[in-house]
Amino acid sequence: MNKTGLYKRLISFTQQIEWKLLVFLILFVNLKLGIKISAIVLLYLFQFNFRFELRFRLSRIPLFYIIMIGIAVLNRLLNGNYNAYNENIAFLIGLSFWLLCLLAVHQLKLIVDRSPIQKIHNSIIAFFILNALFSFGNILAIMWETRALNPYLYQGMFQKYFIGTGDNIRGISFDVSTTNAILNSFGVVYFLSRKNFLMSFLCMVVLLMTTSNFTNFLVTGVLIYMFLFLSDRGQKSSILVCLFFLILFVIKVSPQNNIYALEYFTRSFQTAKKPDSSLIKDPLAFMEKPDSVLTPEEQKKKIARLYLDSLGRELRLIISRNEKKTIEDLAIMDVKPTIPEPDINGKYYQRKSETTAVQHNLILFQKKELTEDEFDSNKLISSKKPGKLIAFQETYQYLKSDPRKWITGAGMGNFSSKLAFKTSALGINGRYPLKLQYINKAFEENHLPLYLFYFTKDQRFHSITNMPNSVFNQLAGEYGFLGVISFFIFYLGYFFKRRNLRDSLPYLILLTGAFLMDYWFEQLSIVILFELIMFLKLKEANQIAKSRHE
Repeated sequence: MNKTGLYKRLISFTQQIEWKLLVFLILFVNLKLGIKISAIVLLYLFQFNFRFELRFRLSRIPLFYIIMIGIAVLNRLLNGNYNAYNENIAFLIGLSFWLLCLLAVHQLKLIVDRSPIQKIHNSIIAFFILNALFSFGNILAIMWETRALNPYLYQGMFQKYFIGTGDNIRGISFDVSTTNAILNSFGVVYFLSRKNFLMSFLCMVVLLMTTSNFTNFLVTGVLIYMFLFLSDRGQKSSILVCLFFLILFVIKVSPQNNIYALEYFTRSFQTAKKPDSSLIKDPLAFMEKPDSVLTPEEQKKKIARLYLDSLGRELRLIISRNEKKTIEDLAIMDVKPTIPEPDINGKYYQRKSETTAVQHNLILFQKKELTEDEFDSNKLISSKKPGKLIAFQETYQYLKSDPRKWITGAGMGNFSSKLAFKTSALGINGRYPLKLQYINKAFEENHLPLYLFYFTKDQRFHSITNMPNSVFNQLAGEYGFLGVISFFIFYLGYFFKRRNLRDSLPYLILLTGAFLMDYWFEQLSIVILFELIMFLKLKEANQIAKSRHE
């Protein structure tokens, strides 16, 4: 194809993009809350409409968001302290998060209803292409800084990148790399289902670049399901290519990251073996015993130890004989000079263990504000479970402690949410005025100490598997039984009762898995893409059903 033909195709493609939707997606997934709010305001200026048409039967948009606001208000009326100024401010901020979700989903549904399917599809393609360009820009910047072709294996600069290289692949959202990973996991499934294999490969590559082990695990399961039940021959071939990319990346590009994940899993779930008391007293005691009383394993160790000792003696003897010889003498002896290689064990190649300013504040808070009952470090140290699993147990124990808490939970921002971390004014989720600091006792006794235990330590403990963050912890802990039921009936039920569950299951798996990782409703990023794809699928299904009736 010549340049003129390519240019015409590009112009034709741009003309078939729903630009309101594309700009809204780019702005709304951005990290900054101010930009998200700007996206909502701009969209309402161009498409002014507040007719939500909320109904219990055949509601135009999910009732979930308005119900969550209702549960929060009910809990506030029953348990709130109206004279607590900081608590009131935190409550209003929490309501604003749910209101933004409601406003966004309303406008999204309007765009999907009013726009041709192909325009919506092209807008999604454009979004993922732009995200890929930003992601490749991230990795190229790292390669330029490190002067390394594969920064995933580069240990210099105090391991500034190395295993953590993927954490810097933030894409067009500028948010954490996990956001980029989950967005692209939806992209992989979406484009495979539409047989746009080139785009599915592009999304898979960007997903792998983020080195999100949990997301990789989710996508692998979804791809296997699609391979078995939801694919034709062409789609099966593309799924195998995606899985090949995954294996290649694990083995060749970032093996250390996967070794770290495996070691962490082993440490977390494997029961520690009690060491042999005889070896603790004297690990080399077997060297003084006769061979006849040694086990086969101890005999092997003794032979190896004697061999190493003999080599050591020989080396010391050679050094002592030649310590007065000149370089010329050694050259005559055919001793070849060697170019020293970087000492991979040197300081430059080790991760810095400096305490950051945020960590310093967390440590001070931990020591001054938390009691021994609230922060039992010995209990956490003795536990081999990941922090996230402990967080779920804390949520269960909290609800179990008082039957009344099962109904509406602790209240919005009072137990486990981005709002709870934000209003703690500890700098965990961005800045918050210290004079407006609000920390509920339920949060202070459960998930906050758990978070502090891991994130005041070395960076190797700063894993998603140790974070209490989870939509399910938020729903159960802050909205109780009513919140959990509302999610399944009025959110998931809205999308999946209108579609064949078999076709929608891949998205359900990805969304459910993602909700184990963070407070995504408050993040205002991946959920909007999920809702867009599901609205589009609903529209396509309705058109197919309509054509069949005609």
